[in-house]
Amino acid sequence: MSDNTITIDGQAVPFAPGQTIMEAAMAAGVYIPHLCHNPEFTPHGSCKLCTVTVNGRNAASCTMPAAPGMVVQNDTEELNANRRALTQMLFVEGNHVCPFCEKSGNCQLQAMGYFLGMMDPHYDQFYPPRDVDASHPDILLDLNRCILCELCVRASRDVDGKNVFGVTGRGPHTRITVNSASGRLGDTDMAVTDRAADVCPVGAILKKRHGFEVPIGQRTYDHKTIKDVHMEEAGK
Repeated sequence: MSDNTITIDGQAVPFAPGQTIMEAAMAAGVYIPHLCHNPEFTPHGSCKLCTVTVNGRNAASCTMPAAPGMVVQNDTEELNANRRALTQMLFVEGNHVCPFCEKSGNCQLQAMGYFLGMMDPHYDQFYPPRDVDASHPDILLDLNRCILCELCVRASRDVDGKNVFGVTGRGPHTRITVNSASGRLGDTDMAVTDRAADVCPVGAILKKRHGFEVPIGQRTYDHKTIKDVHMEEAGK
């Protein structure tokens, strides 16, 4: 075994200096469930679905650097049960009604629920009062579906160079905010061609006049699991 190798569920996985456990795993074709991670952006570690056990201690695989000799557990009953519970919490902490959502079939949260065997929300629904902002001519912002992955924040800041989105509040009061004097998306310079308009894994950011262009039943996760899609994106 080379010095630049970790073990994931008994499989030797090589890594390059500077790679995280997630990056090394994906490069080797080992799937670690995740929602907030996107290889385009700096790891964030907000959703915690990618938590693995590293040498007996839990760590977020998207932010933990790989190091020689690490023994990682990923696909275990306990970890998957925790991931399922986290996914259930994400459903009840927002207002997700999949049968009526334009994102259904293309939604990573929905697909993760299927992948983890989530059969019901388990917890009481919060039904939080959240805003819908239709002020932009081309983009709808529906915070009812936001899971606080902050991908839109990172995309707008790091790719678009606009800082359209930010985060305000703490704990259960944390929410995505729009950086304009009015707080309305229509008063920003966000464009429908911005990366931030496409990066949302749920249905919080939608392009207007494009709803249901692809019929339900013919969408990405109608025929593939989220694992299959992520592995294809990683070239595996």
